[in-house]
Amino acid sequence: MRIGLIGTGRIGSFHAGVLARHPEVDDLVVTDTDGARAAEVAERVGAKAVPGAADVLGAGVDAVVIASATSAHAELIGRAARAGLPAFCEKPIALDLPGTSAALREVDRAGSVLQLGFMRRFDAGYRAARAAVRAGALGRLHTVRAVTMDPAPPPAAYLPLSGGLYRDCLVHDFDMLRWVTGREVTEVYAAGSDAGPGMFRAAGDVDTAAVLLTLDDGTLATAAATRCNGAGYDVRMELAGELDQITVGLDGRTPVTSAEPQGPPAPSSPWPGFLERFAPAYEAELDAFVGVVRGERPNPCDGREALSALLIAEACEVSRRERRPVAVAEIAAGAAGPSA
Repeated sequence: MRIGLIGTGRIGSFHAGVLARHPEVDDLVVTDTDGARAAEVAERVGAKAVPGAADVLGAGVDAVVIASATSAHAELIGRAARAGLPAFCEKPIALDLPGTSAALREVDRAGSVLQLGFMRRFDAGYRAARAAVRAGALGRLHTVRAVTMDPAPPPAAYLPLSGGLYRDCLVHDFDMLRWVTGREVTEVYAAGSDAGPGMFRAAGDVDTAAVLLTLDDGTLATAAATRCNGAGYDVRMELAGELDQITVGLDGRTPVTSAEPQGPPAPSSPWPGFLERFAPAYEAELDAFVGVVRGERPNPCDGREALSALLIAEACEVSRRERRPVAVAEIAAGAAGPSA
């Protein structure tokens, strides 16, 4: 199998190594807007570097992995679809609902495959939590708490391109709420703070956010995120039911220190970032994509899942701005436009 990779930044470089090692991948063709970076990655993993996306799409590849800048995702998804190529794309499809919907229409028209990179679906802890909830091990689920805390802010230049904390960061938690519980989010009430570094205010973004979400069966969920968690990279989900409660992301590297005299000590090596924490999940999602391309398994994360998570993030942005609860159906109706 021959795979094309567009984008060789931090996550693209990681993907290049995974694909080059994969037993079903015979050839890997890579490109990046930074040609020198693409060449360095290609040399390191034994791939072939080409000048641009058109060269990848025209190189006789069987599928394409898109890890480019976010602003290029939707266009590249459309180009891959028109070329009849299955595509794996890092989230998001686009930073807005029209761009996301347009790319999905391209995929539908072409009858092609688009797998989205919500890697937490392949994390062992989240998968175990999903199985426990679906098996009824917790009883009636009444409360879910999710946190995503980055140890340090991204570069200032990234913020205006990120889509904001809800779309860029909490969107993973929104996807997990749906995927783990099997329920839909009906309403959100969101707040955010820009009291941290001034670059967030300059970008019109927040460095810390919290959301109260209501699921369609009445379960209450909270999701919180920050870009300024100096203790380390902390991603957890706590699910509480009438029979039991479980936690995802609680291990010897979770950057939490107990204040109790008999509590566990602070971790000696806390998680430093997302790539280290979710490396096995990133590998598993690409292995799944290879299986999809080979016709050995169904698509585990269709592009429509990105649209569902983005609707929740958009509802959060409206809620924060207007300081009111917002129904996700209100956002979906607005995205659909006026009826004919």
